[in-house]
Amino acid sequence: MSEIIVCSLSRLHPTVKTANASHVLTIINVGTPVTRPPEIHPDNHLFIGMSDILMPMDGHILPGEVHAQQVIQFAKSWDRKRPMVVHCYAGVSRSTAGALITLCTVRPDLDPAAIAAEIRQKSPTATPNLRLVEAADKLLGRGGIMLGAAESIGRGEDCFEGVPFSLKV
Repeated sequence: MSEIIVCSLSRLHPTVKTANASHVLTIINVGTPVTRPPEIHPDNHLFIGMSDILMPMDGHILPGEVHAQQVIQFAKSWDRKRPMVVHCYAGVSRSTAGALITLCTVRPDLDPAAIAAEIRQKSPTATPNLRLVEAADKLLGRGGIMLGAAESIGRGEDCFEGVPFSLKV
């Protein structure tokens, strides 16, 4: 059984190495330097450039369907033989949304509310980006249950950086 591991940018390299991950999903601001861990083949690293915002802001990229579609396609391409690491800058919002979307994509049989509850239980700081989750919910035809699940756990505790955690697939 494989897993999805959520972490911050500062913990990307040690997390990939320790987990023996095969895939990395980076969801971070455009222009943020991210060095792909040497253990990850270039085809198995997706960089999505978007801001962690919910409303349009000058100079920022609002999460939307194009970003959600990239997460969904990347999740579908993952063979699940080894872990996937999903990270953003702090390991709190974009990464937890990416993990929720990835798990809902590869395991449509699982209840999104149960996934969100597990995210909250494992990460008191998790605050999934609702714009990204909402876009994925629409693309996956889930009728609002993914968005409702993310909304149900509310805003997490304030922090500078989340603590890495994993979700079984």
